[in-house]
Amino acid sequence: MLERGSVNAETDLPRQSLRDRACAELRERIVGLDLLPGRRLVERDLAAELEISRIPLREALQLLAAEGLVVIVPRQGAIVAPFTTADVRDLFDVRESLEVLAARLAAERAGPAELAALRAQLDAARAATARRDQAAIAAANAGFHAVIVDVCGNPLLQSMLRPLESRVRWLFHLTKERDPGEQCAEHEDLYAAIAAGDADAAAHIAFHHVASGREPSLALAQHWSLPETDPVTATRTRRRGTRVRE
Repeated sequence: MLERGSVNAETDLPRQSLRDRACAELRERIVGLDLLPGRRLVERDLAAELEISRIPLREALQLLAAEGLVVIVPRQGAIVAPFTTADVRDLFDVRESLEVLAARLAAERAGPAELAALRAQLDAARAATARRDQAAIAAANAGFHAVIVDVCGNPLLQSMLRPLESRVRWLFHLTKERDPGEQCAEHEDLYAAIAAGDADAAAHIAFHHVASGREPSLALAQHWSLPETDPVTATRTRRRGTRVRE
């Protein structure tokens, strides 16, 4: 539920603010797997749950559709986007190119403040791994990659990678069974290369890190990915949710 300062909070806030808050709430639910791939998103129910009207809710769903998290069928409704093995493969294809370049540029441009931000994400991942907090592990590891994008200092590259951040976080949650200790170790190596200003080493480590996760992620995807889903059919039914396959 969105926090509201008063009974008339919606009339007191700009519609854009309500839209952005609803978008952030729904994004976290999707990425955190509270709303599973393939689930039908019923506007009436969500509007009541978030305590907003349907107009900012629809605008929020449009933003999430642009991020690839939601599929909207005009005049019928929306579902949480299915995440298939093909989607995982496509995401790795893009990451193996763009994240490698981001790591190279980060090694060339990172200063003390940027390195501190990277270190904070590493420490958070280590702490989450020690207490076996899967959600926090996924968030910290995704955050590490997001900071590298921030540090790279290339606005064009950032504009290409930032729309993928939610899908990368989503992937990290869906593949939480991967060895978090190994991921921490690989991130430590990448951090060391960036801190040393070694662009070639950072690029090499970044490629190996992303590429090494491809096959394990594809294997795990066999357990939770949905078969080809027809959004028209999915939004036509009154069925409120689809479970990820066990």
